[in-house]
Order: sequence, then C-alpha cells, then structure tokens
Amino acid sequence: MEMNELFYKDVYLKEFDAVVTSCHEGKNGFEVVLDDTAFYPEGGGQPWDTGTLNDAKVTSVRKKDGVIIHYTDKPLAEGTKVHGVIDWIRRFDHMQNHSGEHIFSGLVHKKFGYDNVGFHLHDIVTVDFNGMMTWQDALDIEREANEIIWKDEETKISFPSKEELSSMDYRSKIELDGTVRIVEFPEGDTCACCGTHVSRAGEVGIVKVLSLARHKGGVRIELVCGRRAMEMMDKIYDLNEDIAVRFSVKPFETKEAVEKQAEEKAELMARLADANRCYFALKAGVLTEGKRAVLLYEEELNAGEIRKFCEYLTETGKDDIYFVLSKKDQDSLNYAIGSAREDLRPLIREWNKALHGRGGGRSEMVQGSFSCRLSEAEDLVRSLNEEM
Repeated sequence: MEMNELFYKDVYLKEFDAVVTSCHEGKNGFEVVLDDTAFYPEGGGQPWDTGTLNDAKVTSVRKKDGVIIHYTDKPLAEGTKVHGVIDWIRRFDHMQNHSGEHIFSGLVHKKFGYDNVGFHLHDIVTVDFNGMMTWQDALDIEREANEIIWKDEETKISFPSKEELSSMDYRSKIELDGTVRIVEFPEGDTCACCGTHVSRAGEVGIVKVLSLARHKGGVRIELVCGRRAMEMMDKIYDLNEDIAVRFSVKPFETKEAVEKQAEEKAELMARLADANRCYFALKAGVLTEGKRAVLLYEEELNAGEIRKFCEYLTETGKDDIYFVLSKKDQDSLNYAIGSAREDLRPLIREWNKALHGRGGGRSEMVQGSFSCRLSEAEDLVRSLNEEM
C-alpha cells in the first residue's frame, strides 16, 4: 500500500485536498498526478472512480508504474492545491457489487472447489468459474450469500507477513509477491484483493443471480448487488405490473395468463394455417396451366405465408416456376419462388440483379425481397413466358 492511496486508509472518504505534482496532455485527456488521492484507479476487475478536481472532471483513473494518473478534461497547474470530490454513488455501487461478488465466489470455492477465473464489474457483474454448476446450485449459493450479508459481520482487511500468508487458506488468481492485501468476509470468503469494499457485509444489501450459462468448460454467472439489485427488481416489478394490467390479472398470476395466451395463439395459428391451405387450393384451382412462369401477388400475406403458398403450388401445380409476391414496404416486395423442374439458384442471381433483390435458397425454392414495383416483376415473368 502506497501512502498516497487514501481510499485504502478510509474507503468512505468522499472529499479530500491534495497538491498537483505534475500535469501534461495525453491521448485521453490531461494526465494529472497528485501527492494524495482518494480516487481508486482501475484494477482487479473493478472500474475507476470518477468525480472532480476543482472544476475539472475526472473521467478515468489508472495506475501506471506505481503512479496513479487522473485523466481530466482540463489542465491543472503543477503546485496547485485542489479539492477532490468522488462520485460516491458510483464508488459505493462498486463497493457493494465487488463485495457481493467476493462472498458469492468464496462460497462457490468452498462448496465446489472452483476458481473465479474471470470477473467484470460493469452494469451487470459477470463471474466465470472453471467448473460446472446448475441453476439450482447458483440459487443455493445466492441464498447462502444473502444469509451471510444479513448477519452483517465486519469485513476484515489485513496485510499478513510472508510467513503468515504461507499458512493461510485464501483465494488468488495469480502468484503474489511483496505485500499482499487480504480481504475477508467471515463465513463467506478470504481473498487477496486490491479493490474497495464495504466495511460490514450488511452494506452489500442483497445478492441476486440473473443468469447462468456454459462458458469455456465452466459457467458464467451474471449477478447484481445492493442498489443495482434494487433497481433491477423495480424494473422487473414494473414490467410484471404492466403485464398484469394488460391481462387483467393479479401480479402473481401473470405466468398463467401468458401461458394461456400462448396456447390460444398456437390454436389460432393452426386454424389460420388450415384456412390458408383452403385459400391456396382455391387460388391454385383457377390458375391457367401450361406456362413457364406464373406470378401471384398477395399483399396481406407475410414472408412465411407466401413461402407456404409457394411450396403448395410447387407440390401441386403443373407449371414450371411459381412467383408468389407480397408487399414488404412502400418500395419493395417479398418474394418466394419455387419450381419442381428448374434449378432456381443460377436464375435468382439474374433476377436479383434485374430487380435489385436480395435472397437465395435451394434449387427448388428461393426467398428474399425485390426493391422494385410490382409491374417490373410482372414484366420479368412475362419475358420468361415469351421465351417458351
């Protein structure tokens, strides 16, 4: 620990006074060095603090060759006395989420023996573990982590000697030399860490797991803590409340209401598919046979429906090529083109070029869109028939 790192002496220090020891312009703004600082630099997966030095905004803070550099939007003259103000909401958010992640990761290590091999503290905290877990495993760890948080034990931070360290059981991603800072959450975690943490576990508030996915032979877990967890749950509650109002049900009945609507939609889609098949048969029954190409324009059908229509015509019709078109927008048409006799793949390249189209497919069926008027597509089909 360096003597000018005030965030280690008092992690709750929000304002401080210091003297500018150097300042010069760099690629990312003015690079300011102080004799003392409470601004935490990026490190250990934790983002930097932001705030102000006098009227200059501190946009990022990094440590380079043991020196903490503050990147500001204005220059500060060497020797100037400055008053620093930390963006406390951002700092405390990082403290809550970093501490919550420690407790969660410590419990995973204790229960499964897995290491935390990746940690990113952004809007959502992501943690990568080098072993497999189930969603229920993650929820069980979440419950244990919150029980530790609510016990509100004091966080212990120490700098053990090399001899003391050799006999300690602690987590660390890398081999460490020199002075090692150990952060301990009783019953939860003991880990080498350079980040800022809450002084009591209760200040984390709550840990909430959001997702679990396989990742590089292990799992990646997304979680949020404290203020972020509260804001996330507020958003989820508001969304659920909106769904409840739309379905005229109570908030805890939305799952059943959505499932019922999904079933009704599936039934409706099945009935629509049956009606479409009847419609396709009626339309096919009045087509004139003996042409090389036939064009049908169905403005109200979507891309999936015109494909189904085209497949029906290709299977049941006697003409060579069927063009089924529908309106995509003001300037373009969806197309589905099918044939049981001709390979459409070389032809669609010509037609896409002629009608400013995009798309492709198999030899017997191609699909996409043309950026043209309907009359231009009709002219193309007419020319195909004249070639017979």
